[in-house]
Amino acid sequence: MSDSALATTPLHAMHVAAGGKMVPFAGYSMPVQYPAGIKAEHLHCRAAAGLFDVSHMGQVVVSGPNAAAELEALLPSDLIDMPIGAQSYSVLLTEQGTVRDDLIICRLTEQSFYLVVNAGCKHDDIAYLRSQLPSATVEYRAQHALLALQGPAAAAVLTALLPVVGELTFMHGCAASLDGVALFITRSGYTGEDGFEISVPAERAVWLAEQLLAAEAVKWIGLGARDSLRLEAGLCLYGHDMDADKTPVQAAINFAINRVRRSDGARAGGFPGAARILAELDGGPASQRVGLAVSGRAPVREGAELLDGDGQAVGVVTSGGFAPSLDKPIAMGYVTATNAALGSELFARVRGKLLPVTVCKTPFVAQRYYRG
Repeated sequence: MSDSALATTPLHAMHVAAGGKMVPFAGYSMPVQYPAGIKAEHLHCRAAAGLFDVSHMGQVVVSGPNAAAELEALLPSDLIDMPIGAQSYSVLLTEQGTVRDDLIICRLTEQSFYLVVNAGCKHDDIAYLRSQLPSATVEYRAQHALLALQGPAAAAVLTALLPVVGELTFMHGCAASLDGVALFITRSGYTGEDGFEISVPAERAVWLAEQLLAAEAVKWIGLGARDSLRLEAGLCLYGHDMDADKTPVQAAINFAINRVRRSDGARAGGFPGAARILAELDGGPASQRVGLAVSGRAPVREGAELLDGDGQAVGVVTSGGFAPSLDKPIAMGYVTATNAALGSELFARVRGKLLPVTVCKTPFVAQRYYRG
């Protein structure tokens, strides 16, 4: 796709002025890194606060008197009983029980929900929601930007501007107003750190970014460090660590299937592919996403074949790279159930060589979400 055909976020000029290296991503021109480099950005976010432009993501509001029940027919979540202001990680599913997209959903009111879906899937997701929700209104908030402020200093920076957000705990959101500008803020993110995601009208996005960057602790962070941060946190990237060929159980995101929707729950099943997903929850999947500790210094990248001690292919790496916080390479991938146990010793084929890897726990770096 040519540069002229790429969409831009409302913050594009700020990224260019800050020296951002712009690359095509999900149909947008996005900053992959700034002059300090990916490693420095990554470590800054872990130590202070990083500001991410995630305006390419899809912001959607679903509303209507039956919105909770109708959305529950598509998602394996507990939306009927979800309190106002509560947020949950969830998945849109195919009829085969595989992942159409993963998303975050927050209850705004008794009759409305706010969803954030992946950039590359958003238009398909919106069309799907509109076709599957017979009485709900599905509003794509195209005229809103989205900023993520992440890191141990994020709360101090944002509460200095908006004291009300200090009352939020992880996976909760609220409406707020800063200098008369209406915002919606959730205490969530994609780095494993405490932090916030802030929805702002597009025409005020630059103003808000300037307010946040005025704090000494805050620096821009690009897509490169965003990826290494989420990998250290053991979080899936849609289209890589899960897709329409994998179920949520295979992807090891069982927490996305609420207990009330499981086999022994009060509202068991009732979502696409429920029979397969519930069977895998109860009996285990044939293959599963695992963390991989990599021996040596050479990174193991996406697509590397995984083999057992007998040289038999047992899986594939779906995400891999160098972990700046740990100063060593890490990876995630899928392996057969017999090789998914912690401590299983495998090999990754990298440029014709077999590198030892060991199945390990995720996250690789301790998550520091604020739970109150």
